[in-house]
Amino acid sequence: MLKQNSLISYCLRLCLVTGLFFSTNSFAIDLDETTRTIPLDSSGTTVVLTPEQVKRGKRLFNASCGQCHVGGVTKTNPNLGLEPDALSLATPPRDNINALIDYLKNPTTYDGLESIAELHPSTKSADIFPKMRSLSDEDLFAISGHILLQPKLGGEKWGGGKIYY
Repeated sequence: MLKQNSLISYCLRLCLVTGLFFSTNSFAIDLDETTRTIPLDSSGTTVVLTPEQVKRGKRLFNASCGQCHVGGVTKTNPNLGLEPDALSLATPPRDNINALIDYLKNPTTYDGLESIAELHPSTKSADIFPKMRSLSDEDLFAISGHILLQPKLGGEKWGGGKIYY
């Protein structure tokens, strides 16, 4: 029994030591500039997200939006996800940073005809949705960047709905 515990202890120490010497920082964001380039507005202007914006966007999205949009899926309506096609077909299109920021401030139905601020978290309805109270424009920019960056990282799984999740 003592021999077995010693062997387990040795294996655990070996894993720890080799992990320290041979692993790379798995939390570092190693995305090239092309991957981090996303549409800023409907005219085709692009912006390159900084690694800090990428990290911040992921953290804020998971904290503020992730409960209802796991993997880009919309839990309340799995037919409408956050994939690029769905965002581009909305009225107005929500396939760029400025459009998503506008949506996060003043959400409307998919056809754009009526406000859904009382149903969807937004800065306009921060009194109903406390998580939205502390989000600045820079935070909304980072969240929007995260939404637009994910299809480049996860492919068709991002927003893919019931097929993948």
